[in-house]
Amino acid sequence: MPPSRQELIEQLTRLIDIRLLDPLEILLDGHEGVESLRAAVHKRARIWATTMVGPDDQAAVGTIMRVVATLYPGDGPFHPPLDWWRSPLGQVVARRVGHPTAPAVSYAVAGAMLGITRQGVHDLVSRGKLARHPEGGVRCSSVRDRLLTEGIRHA
Repeated sequence: MPPSRQELIEQLTRLIDIRLLDPLEILLDGHEGVESLRAAVHKRARIWATTMVGPDDQAAVGTIMRVVATLYPGDGPFHPPLDWWRSPLGQVVARRVGHPTAPAVSYAVAGAMLGITRQGVHDLVSRGKLARHPEGGVRCSSVRDRLLTEGIRHA
């Protein structure tokens, strides 16, 4: 089941506070300008969340990619912890993009995205309900398609 828009807004606001605004407030020694940024972020989080769950796939994917790249920068591939996929943002990413940087994921990640065990993923692959990737793991597109077409939490 997809997260509510409100849950997504709350997570986005919290992540931006923790990852961007709190460090900026420390760096700026408590400058009052950070509070106006917090207000702006809260307003923008509503817009981002609405776009991410809205009907325009291109706009949703663009917003998701921008948010993920900003909140999770790094020189290497994006590898969030397994429980991240159960968060509101993780669920929206799984449904709209699959995985933002990989064509395939491990059985463990696919299970986290679907809310099932690795064994459950193995069973779905064996039954042809999820597509194997030729280089190993599960195709992200098949995980996303399963989330969208079945609206599942459990297989």
